[in-house]
Amino acid sequence: MPRSVVTGGAGFLGSHLCERLLAEGHTVVAVDNLLTGSRDNLKAFRRDPKFMFLKQDVTEELKIPGKVDYILHFASPASPVDYAKYGIQTLKVNALGTHKTLGLAKAKKARYLLASTSEVYGDPEVHPQPETYWGHVNPIGARSVYDEGKRFAEALAMAYHHQHGMDVRIARIHNTYGRSMRLDDGRVIPNFIGQAMRGEPLTVYGDGSQTRSFCYVDDLIEGIARLLTVERVEGPVNLGNPDERTIADLAAIIQRLMGKDVGIVHRPLPPDDPRVRCPDITKARTVLGWEPKVSLEEGLRRTIESYKTREKGSNR
Repeated sequence: MPRSVVTGGAGFLGSHLCERLLAEGHTVVAVDNLLTGSRDNLKAFRRDPKFMFLKQDVTEELKIPGKVDYILHFASPASPVDYAKYGIQTLKVNALGTHKTLGLAKAKKARYLLASTSEVYGDPEVHPQPETYWGHVNPIGARSVYDEGKRFAEALAMAYHHQHGMDVRIARIHNTYGRSMRLDDGRVIPNFIGQAMRGEPLTVYGDGSQTRSFCYVDDLIEGIARLLTVERVEGPVNLGNPDERTIADLAAIIQRLMGKDVGIVHRPLPPDDPRVRCPDITKARTVLGWEPKVSLEEGLRRTIESYKTREKGSNR
C-alpha cells in the first residue's frame, strides 16, 4: 500500500488529489495550514481510515514518521487575489516549503512531484508555450511573488535531482477549474459564475480579447496521476487544455449556460496580465498518453451545477 504526503491537501487541487490517491489504495497524509485551503474540501474522505490530516505550515520542519513513497507539493496560494494578499507567504511556501519537502523526500527516498504553473511563462512571447520556452516574466511586478516563487521552486527541485539523483517530476499546471473551487477564489470562472448567480454584470478586464485555456479538474488530476506513476520523465510537463478561448467568449458561454443575460462591465487590465496563454501538450501526449477529455461547455455545466448545489445546501 503506497503512502503519499500531499501538501496543500485541503486546497482545491490538493483535495481532489487526496481523493484520487485514496481511491487508488494509497494511505494519504494531507498537510495544510488552511491559509487558503478549507477543511470542507476534506469532508468526502475525512473519516477514511487511510487518511490523516496534519495542520501545519510546510515552511517549518515537516516530520512524518514511517515510510513515505510519494511527496506531492501543492501548497501555495494560487489565485491572483490570494497571492496579492499573501505575497510573502507565497514566496516562503515556494522557497522554504519546497526546500523542506525536498529534504523530506530525500530522507525518505520518496518520489517528488512539484505543482508548478503556467505562470512561469509570464506574458509569453512564444505561443503556444512548450516546456522549452524560458518565459517572459517581470521579476518585481505585481504577479512576481507567484511567478518567481514557482520558477525558484522548479530550479530547486531540479538541483536536488542533479545533485542527489532524486526522482523529481514537475507539473506545469495551466488554468484549472471545477467543483470545490471557492466561489471567491478570484479566478475568472468562479468570478463569472458568482456574479451571474447574484445577477451582477460580469467583470471583464481590458477588452476581453486576452486568451486562456481552461482544463476541467478531473482531467488535470488524471494527468497528475500519470505524471506521478510514469516510469521515467525528464524536466517539466505542461498539463492543461489547449482549447484556447478569449475571456469575452468565456463570458458569453457562462451567461448562456446559466440562462442569465447580466451584461458585462469592463475594467482596466491588471499589471502584467498575460495577453495569451495556451499550453503545448505534445510532451504530455507522448510521455503520459494524456490529453483532456472534458469539453469547456461540459466542464462549465458541471461546475455551475456544483455551485448551485452548494448554495442550496447553505440555504437550508
